[in-house]
Amino acid sequence: MTVPPLLPETTARLDELLARAHAAARVPTLVAGLVRDGALAHVAAAGDYRPGEQFRIGSITKTLTAALVLALRDEGRLALDDLLYRHLPGTPVGAVTLRQLLGHAGGVQREPDGGWWERHGGTDVDTFLATLTADKVAYPPLHGFHYSNLAYGLLGAVVARVGGADWREQAEKRLLRPLGLDRTTYAAQEPFARGYVVHPWLDRLREEPRLDAGAMAPAGQLWSTVEDLSRWAAFLADPDPAVLAPATVEEMCAPVVLSDLAGWREGQGLGLQLWRRGDRVFAGHSGSMPGYVAVLAVHRPSRTAVVAFANAYTMQYQGGLSAFGLDLLETVLDREPARPAPWRPGTPPPAAVAPLTGRWWWMGREYEAGWLDDALVITPLTTGDAPWRFEPDGPAADRWRGRSGENDGELLQVRRSPSGEVVALNIATAVLTRDPWPDL
Repeated sequence: MTVPPLLPETTARLDELLARAHAAARVPTLVAGLVRDGALAHVAAAGDYRPGEQFRIGSITKTLTAALVLALRDEGRLALDDLLYRHLPGTPVGAVTLRQLLGHAGGVQREPDGGWWERHGGTDVDTFLATLTADKVAYPPLHGFHYSNLAYGLLGAVVARVGGADWREQAEKRLLRPLGLDRTTYAAQEPFARGYVVHPWLDRLREEPRLDAGAMAPAGQLWSTVEDLSRWAAFLADPDPAVLAPATVEEMCAPVVLSDLAGWREGQGLGLQLWRRGDRVFAGHSGSMPGYVAVLAVHRPSRTAVVAFANAYTMQYQGGLSAFGLDLLETVLDREPARPAPWRPGTPPPAAVAPLTGRWWWMGREYEAGWLDDALVITPLTTGDAPWRFEPDGPAADRWRGRSGENDGELLQVRRSPSGEVVALNIATAVLTRDPWPDL
């Protein structure tokens, strides 16, 4: 499918916003890519940017680590509610679940012991695990949100133990190579942007070291490009089932804990940060390592995303690079709302489905049942709520299972008269009938 380009006036506005931000941000290079319908639609850059140049993505790495954990779960090799003890026996911080670690709700402290791992380099996994102590749990699990890099070092160790190969090998085999992310690498490969700290008063640069994070690599090691990270963003918007099931990616985007209790504007899913602006919710992650900041944010309903990099540890912008990236993304969504898919005739329903379609009533509320994309879809007309999608539940023609909306997971059973005529639909004890005023 050919993706239509963004309008010239939209790209001009994006270029202007980035140029203005770069002029005030005090970073050598600032670059952003806008993604639409699975393709990189526009790149805006200022400074000494070279196409195909790598930047360090920092904690965006966590989104791939989470995807590896979920892939192992989908294969039946672990469960998200497994305690850490089960996969790392003997660890003194094992009384937290994998789900809690993924969502930063396990109470685990932010960093491992020793020097700041981002600037001192890491140890091997065995040494990392051997130096853990019980006091690395700062709060009781589910006490609330507490961001933890250490948690993702632990999850990387679980991936290695359960998956039978180290985290790096599994990331390359399961995610990077299948998705064509050939310029997303463990260590920097030329061309790559050097990362800096900018002196606050003298406008001088200090180049930062580029170290191997070792056992903490699953929390923030990877390097990538605008082009590659755009492909990962496109995948999160519209997953390839051969890599990870779409339902699993949707699960990653469901909130585990709120990180902003005062305003409910930010939360944490399974490896993904969640941001809310007005009626829009974005999923993705910010990232930083010494000399670099990055962001990836996806608006899944419209399959629109932004990725952005800067090669300095601080960026002078209200809310930082994450806020700037979301500002760019909202600029696209405000100026060019996603167009609805064109209507096309669908496949006719099976003969047994036709009697289920049409108007139904329950408690004075009106519903319409139809056949769409090989599923029975019931739309609440009175309330305007989201439609309910039902799929066959086993071989019996009169049993259906909800797959979306309020009745996701609920059973629909068809009621028939003695002569076999369809007379009602029973959905979780709510009985829909053809009569808007039935005598019950």
